[in-house]
Amino acid sequence: MAGKILLEVITPDRLVLREEVDMVVATAVEGEFGILPGHAPMVCLLEIGPGRYKKNGKIDYMAIAGGICEVFENKVSILAEAAELAREINVKRVMKARERALKRLAKKENIDVARAEAALRRAMMRLKVARYAGLVESIPPAEIKE
Repeated sequence: MAGKILLEVITPDRLVLREEVDMVVATAVEGEFGILPGHAPMVCLLEIGPGRYKKNGKIDYMAIAGGICEVFENKVSILAEAAELAREINVKRVMKARERALKRLAKKENIDVARAEAALRRAMMRLKVARYAGLVESIPPAEIKE
């Protein structure tokens, strides 16, 4: 496996991806980081954010909704709360989730603000990944109407 990294993306529900790739980029709590073959062992917390990987010169994107990342002996294991490949993102469904979160946040009463904000962040991140992958041209702003 010289020059390659084994990338595994796992959620509680399924194995999202298991492939040999050239490079991995994900979003940690401290910011974006990249992994190339031969990287030193590490473990870090992942933030809600986009991820990408390069294989045979092609970059593919994924949405990662937090979790942990372990790098050890040319293997990157991402254990995520939720994750999906860009090609799996249903843009209409994500737009509905975004609108629900915005409506909840606009109410300001009798809502779990942290939960609604997390739902909005996940939806916006999934839309960003869809845009990176060319599935949507633009992302509407997430404005909370009062």
